[in-house]
Amino acid sequence: KKSDHRIQIISAESPYFFSRTALMYVYMGHMRFQDIQPYENHFWSKNNLELIQDWVEEIHPGQNRIELKNGGSLPYDELIIATGSKPNVPTWANMNLTNVQGLYTKQDLESLEALSSQLRKAVVVGGGLIGIELVEMLLSRKIEVDFVVREPSFWSNVLPRQNADFVVQHLKHHKGLNIHFSDEVVEVFQNENRANGVRLKSGQQLSCDFLGLCIGVSPNIGFIRSTDISINKGILVNQLLKTSIENIYAIGDCAEVQTPQMNRRPIEAVWYTGRMMGETVAQTICGKPTNYDPGIWFNSAKFFDLEYQTYGHVFSTLGENELNFDWSDNNHMLTFRFDKNTFELKGLNSFGIRIRHEVLNNWLHRKTSILEVLSHFSAANFDPEFYKRYEPEIIAKFNSDFQQNVQLAAPTWWRKILSKA
Repeated sequence: KKSDHRIQIISAESPYFFSRTALMYVYMGHMRFQDIQPYENHFWSKNNLELIQDWVEEIHPGQNRIELKNGGSLPYDELIIATGSKPNVPTWANMNLTNVQGLYTKQDLESLEALSSQLRKAVVVGGGLIGIELVEMLLSRKIEVDFVVREPSFWSNVLPRQNADFVVQHLKHHKGLNIHFSDEVVEVFQNENRANGVRLKSGQQLSCDFLGLCIGVSPNIGFIRSTDISINKGILVNQLLKTSIENIYAIGDCAEVQTPQMNRRPIEAVWYTGRMMGETVAQTICGKPTNYDPGIWFNSAKFFDLEYQTYGHVFSTLGENELNFDWSDNNHMLTFRFDKNTFELKGLNSFGIRIRHEVLNNWLHRKTSILEVLSHFSAANFDPEFYKRYEPEIIAKFNSDFQQNVQLAAPTWWRKILSKA
């Protein structure tokens, strides 16, 4: 049965919704653009969803009305702002140059595709996920890349150093990639309307015929500033995801939760939290007020063919009373973060080993001991045979690394496991 309510969805980027995180796979030839649209085109009209391809220029909360760029205005009873993020642009960048861009929108993908046949060498700036995705995309077209990272290691504000070093060793195996750590672009050289090189802070000069800017994103809220809606870095929302205006909500990358849960950030620019926020607001608007509860943090990504998953909190630096247990070989790495007094598991980073989300989530929710986790870790692995092969080695390393602590704190059943390792 169709809803009696009129639902209008406004977006200028594309006629239909698509998976933004999959844009790279379209460029690399793994998928077609229509393959990254989760719904058939007829889905929208079938479900009484009216799509409007336009930009919102202004919001008038006092009048319950929005103005569109192409003219006209629309009334609303409830307004949900889901404008996402916009790429950060450094002060030295000239975005009017035809070969300088980021990788965020469908238009960015189309622009890069149009340029690619002319490209031989690129500079990519920014040591995070979008940066490494753009590097992989360019290398897939045999375009040499200088990857400039301001920090001393890869994704250093997120990954512990041992994890970052492991990823870097994986990246170095890829031909055509040159990584410049602890350096940054200070000047862009250009010929007419094209960038043709950069100068780094170290003094080194790099030639290029493409400059990729991937230095992070920030909430896309420029058009909100002229309204009475309260903002900080993002649009401020309460636990119901309501803004300071009663019938206006904000969800996704543009929303800033005023009282986030412990170890969750006020703004989380990941796809699954946007989905959860949408589900939360839908419940509230339909008469069932629901607090936003994202639960235990998790995320996943790929660094070329190295799969990465993170659960709980494994921050780049250790917290008070926290320890890491690391195990790795050439192709896999596990980092367990746990409390050194109670042995409670706080989080896990996994590289090259696919982990079952529901199992890890349950362990973290129950505040499970790392001792129990390690003894039953095969239950969390998509490839139980993997853990069967490495279980004695992993347990033996834990015993060696934390022998004194284990003798003081480990239960009898764990000592039996250790004696067999």
